[in-house]
Amino acid sequence: MAEGEGSSSRRWALGDPDVVETVAHEIIDLDANDDPDGVMIICEKASSHKSNHSVSHPSDWPKHPKSGLAEDVPGPSHQPGTSTVLPWGCTTPGRPRKHKEIKTVDNKIDEKYKAFKQFDTVTDHSDHYYSMSGKGNVPEVKKPSKDWVRRIQHEWKVLEKDLPGTIFVRVYEDRMELLRAVIVGPAGTPYHDGLFFFDVYFPSQYPKKPPLVNYRSGGLRLNPNLYDSGKVCLSLLNTWSGHGCEKWNPSNSTMLQVLVSIQALVLNAKPYFNEPGYAASANTPQGEKMSMAYNESTFLLSCRTMLYSLRNPPKHFEDFARVHFCKYGRNILVGCKAYMNGAQVGCLAGNGVQDVDEGDKSCSANFKGSLKTLFDELIKEFTRIGVHCHEFQPQRVNPGSTRAKADTTLRL
Repeated sequence: MAEGEGSSSRRWALGDPDVVETVAHEIIDLDANDDPDGVMIICEKASSHKSNHSVSHPSDWPKHPKSGLAEDVPGPSHQPGTSTVLPWGCTTPGRPRKHKEIKTVDNKIDEKYKAFKQFDTVTDHSDHYYSMSGKGNVPEVKKPSKDWVRRIQHEWKVLEKDLPGTIFVRVYEDRMELLRAVIVGPAGTPYHDGLFFFDVYFPSQYPKKPPLVNYRSGGLRLNPNLYDSGKVCLSLLNTWSGHGCEKWNPSNSTMLQVLVSIQALVLNAKPYFNEPGYAASANTPQGEKMSMAYNESTFLLSCRTMLYSLRNPPKHFEDFARVHFCKYGRNILVGCKAYMNGAQVGCLAGNGVQDVDEGDKSCSANFKGSLKTLFDELIKEFTRIGVHCHEFQPQRVNPGSTRAKADTTLRL
């Protein structure tokens, strides 16, 4: 079934629950395979951790064809001084554009972004973590109970109705126990404008047991609660300690609550203090210094995640990833320039606007150097999908020009 057609066909989900048998399966405990050596120790030397500046992208994620990209548009059809609009509303890189043309393209990007449904039903789950052989190691729920089917249907209805504008969900017509979500990184945090993908599995004992959630990390640990193995530490998932309403409640807890909690409590402005025992140092000079250093490392990893999301987007989110970065690519580059000029990481409140003084020169020299490399990579990748990046590239001076060499220092 094609994207966008799911709302009209949920045959298995709406089948007769009275003829369904109950089959119990063993639930895999996410805590069972914890590796103490895999936990990042955040201390004075955290900024020298190997993942801060040099992390290779994984090779075991499924790769999908990159259709409709800038390089796929045939060159001979281009006319000098014109720009070609790509399928998702961007234009081919390197073409002069007038202000009116740019505005038209931006409007088309907005339209394409809004056209992507926040909630929809799809079929192909071949790259889902809990569907891939040897990955999640969980059983397929082939004969769910009547109550289980009704509860999953209820979860779908809640998500379809109440999802916030920065969370998008896909569920699977023939595998009701699977779900995929992407959360847009909140403004004012080191995760701003990034895309963070999560694969979800509802066990046959759901809701007595909470869902299993895997973060598509790409081998990068950019938060104390999100392991490079994909484990998500959250009280609501019973993968971390908690009390009362912090824990999973079969009667009241929902998948929507899990997604919103990840966005608000995990992808926050100061993730350093999510580490156990570190909250006590909040609002102290030493604690805030360590938090700023952690945010620098986090933003570098977030940039790497952006690049990987574009190069290897999960199924059913290929177009969304391209349109998202067409829409927000400029904001991301503005943020990078601000940080390289010394602005504090996470100070952008939206649309590239800083909520601190521009004279704040708080970022470390090592961070600026590492970010410059990623900044250049982002420009190349954004240009490839059609983002207008000329303003972020150094000016060129004609060899015969008598003018002084152009100042290529990056400024806001």
